[in-house]
Amino acid sequence: MNLVFAGSSDFAVKSLDALIRAGHRVLAVLTQPDRPAGRRRRMTPTPVKAYARTAGLPVMAPESLKDEAVIEKLSRLEPELMVVVDYGLIIPRSVLELPSRGCINGHASLLPRWRGAAPVERAVMAGDRQTGITVMQMEAGLDTGPILLVRSTDIGPDESAGHLRDRLADICAAALVEALNRLDAGDLSPRRQNDSLACYAAKIRPEEARLDWRRTADELARQVRAFDPRPGAYTEYRGKRLKIIEAEPLAETSNVETGTVFRASRDGIDVAADDGVLRLKTIQLPGGKPMSAEAFLNGHDVLNERLGIPE
Repeated sequence: MNLVFAGSSDFAVKSLDALIRAGHRVLAVLTQPDRPAGRRRRMTPTPVKAYARTAGLPVMAPESLKDEAVIEKLSRLEPELMVVVDYGLIIPRSVLELPSRGCINGHASLLPRWRGAAPVERAVMAGDRQTGITVMQMEAGLDTGPILLVRSTDIGPDESAGHLRDRLADICAAALVEALNRLDAGDLSPRRQNDSLACYAAKIRPEEARLDWRRTADELARQVRAFDPRPGAYTEYRGKRLKIIEAEPLAETSNVETGTVFRASRDGIDVAADDGVLRLKTIQLPGGKPMSAEAFLNGHDVLNERLGIPE
């Protein structure tokens, strides 16, 4: 099938690669423009653009798809289908209507649950036991289009958003290849989403990564997993930002104020939460490398410290 692929992240690269390997002809790749990245803020292409260059594919990276010149260029390609995965820009109706067979999207949730920008992180934060990939036909609404194919997977009890996202990228790639094969065979029947079951996965705000010790230990542990690896859950320790990479809830109580370290050993740093105890297992100081709680304790006496107090 003759395709235009729209995607930006490393998540999307696996889908683009799978479509090429499946024999589909990618006429062009749409991706976001180069952005400043890293400490030196160098202009950096998206992972999809980097992959497309190595694959010898034409790349378009407009600031907006409302540009008439961009729309005209896409129109001249005469694509049968546009495949969209983690693109990050709004696709106007004028572009959605260009391909003869429309546009489909691989979305990292079991729609209509978690429509929006951060479905993986929101699923982990909410304590969902299952998530997956939904392949849907695109329409003007945000992730509201008819569902073509669903592939589900369990969320591990200790699984981070980063690990889950990697697994979902593989599932998405396979689901899109299957969906295109079945579309060709006339073997897919779209079904409307039940809007009454919808919830919105809002974009992650940096301030959400700060641990509030007045929450339960289970909620805090999910927050740590949801923000691993980015942006990274954190608390304050002696005026410095202490990143929490790995933590687990303990089914016990303490008689100290929330946020207080009341026990510290090679097993972890135990902090009082509103309901239960959060054990910090892997942490990171500003400018340092991740380290085990045991290694951290070799140079820091944290017993009876109260965490979460800004400088």
